[in-house]
Amino acid sequence: MPVPLLLASQSPARLATLRSAGVEPDVIVSDVDEDAALEAARASAEAAGEALSPADAVLALARAKAEHVVAEYECEAIVLGCDSMLELDGAILGKPADAADAIARWHAMRGRTGVLHTGHWLIDDREGGTAGTLGATSSTVVRFARLTDAEIEAYVATGEPLKVAGAFTVDGLGGPYVEAIEGDYHGVVGVSLPLLRELLAELDVAFHDLRA
Repeated sequence: MPVPLLLASQSPARLATLRSAGVEPDVIVSDVDEDAALEAARASAEAAGEALSPADAVLALARAKAEHVVAEYECEAIVLGCDSMLELDGAILGKPADAADAIARWHAMRGRTGVLHTGHWLIDDREGGTAGTLGATSSTVVRFARLTDAEIEAYVATGEPLKVAGAFTVDGLGGPYVEAIEGDYHGVVGVSLPLLRELLAELDVAFHDLRA
């Protein structure tokens, strides 16, 4: 029997990525208050005399999602929480508020580079498991094409940019508008498989143990 994995995310791209690697997780979508979790993380960083970095922000949200699902459900699995944001000019950008916001984002992004951060948090909630909890962030440099105004408006009109962090995908309709990446492709899609493998090893679980 495979080691059970539970994905605490509604992202179809994350689910598809895990499935492509032979893993069929259960899914429970966390309804944690992300704004409150982010504010708590920011306050904690400030209390320590530090600013909350984009990499730490996504890690805090991934942890909040995983911990919320474990607290609300009897998971009996290794729970994976994830969250992604784009860093551009030092600002962290999640999903755009509306189409106008997405268009403004792309006007700022086109012809430039940003860093896509994806936080991963694992909790071993199995009976007889390690009870371990740990996480890390995957960060990948993304270079965007110099889109025309017409291309931006046509892409935003598809609705896809409104559903994803940073207002773009690399594996979907946004693929033609990403010229290059420096780092882990899967981390940009939404879950870094190499990083997940490393985190699982810390729980004494091999990645292949997740496969059916």
